[in-house]
Amino acid sequence: MGKGKLQKFADMREYSNVVEHHFSIADATPFPMRGNWGKEFFKNDNPIVIELGCGRGEYTVGLARRYPNVNFIGVDIKGARMWTGATEALREGLTNVGFLRTNIEIIDHFFAPGEVSEIWLTFPDPQMKKYTKRLTSSLFLERYRNILASDGIVHLKCDSNFMFTYTRYVTEVNNLPVLSCIEDIYAQENIDEILTIKTYYEQQWLDRGITIKYISFRLPAEGALVEPDVEIELDSYRSYNRSKRSGLQTSK
Repeated sequence: MGKGKLQKFADMREYSNVVEHHFSIADATPFPMRGNWGKEFFKNDNPIVIELGCGRGEYTVGLARRYPNVNFIGVDIKGARMWTGATEALREGLTNVGFLRTNIEIIDHFFAPGEVSEIWLTFPDPQMKKYTKRLTSSLFLERYRNILASDGIVHLKCDSNFMFTYTRYVTEVNNLPVLSCIEDIYAQENIDEILTIKTYYEQQWLDRGITIKYISFRLPAEGALVEPDVEIELDSYRSYNRSKRSGLQTSK
C-alpha cells in the first residue's frame, strides 16, 4: 500500500534534497538561499536549470540523470506529487537535483538575477480562460527575466495545441529568438535525447493519440513584453485533472 499524503509531507520535511517555503511566509521571510543555490545547496558552481510545475518530478530527475554537470531544481506546490521524484533522486544518489515546494507566482523570490540558466515548462495547464495564469504569458516571462541569465532559454513541452500556438504567438509578437519549434516530437527522425524523457501523464496522452509539441526560445533581458491580440482555437479535449471546458470555441 502506498504512503498517504501526511506521511509523504513528513518525509519531505526530512529530505535533504527538498526545500519548502510557502507563499504565506515568503513576503515576511527573506529566502536565505537566494543567490546561493550553487554554493549552499549543490556545493558547486554548475549551471542551474529549473522545471516549473514539476509534478512528480519525473522530468527533473530524468534531466539530472542525463546531465550530471548541470544542477536541476523541480518547483511545484503539490508536495505529495513531488515526493515521488525527491524519493527517487535520493535512492539513486543524484546530487545534482533538488526540489523547491512553493508557488510559481513568486519564483523570483527564490533566485537572484542571472542565477538560472534555463527554465523548463512540461505539460502545464494551458489556462485557456485566463492568460494571466499561463506560464508563457508576458506576465510570467517578466518574472522569469528577474532570475534568468542574459538570453536565458525557456523550454515548453506540452500536449495542448492551444498552449503551443499561444506561445508561438507570444514569441512572434515580442520578437523572441526561437531555437526550436516542433509540432510533433515523435514524428521526427532524429529526436533530441532531451525530449525523449516521458512522464506518466505524457504517456497517457500519447496513448490517446495526442501529439506532443515543443518550442524553445531565448528571453532577452530587455524590451517591453506584450500579449498577442489573436483568437486561438481551444483544445477539443480535456487533459487530466483540468476543469470542464466552457462553451467557447476560441480564446485570447
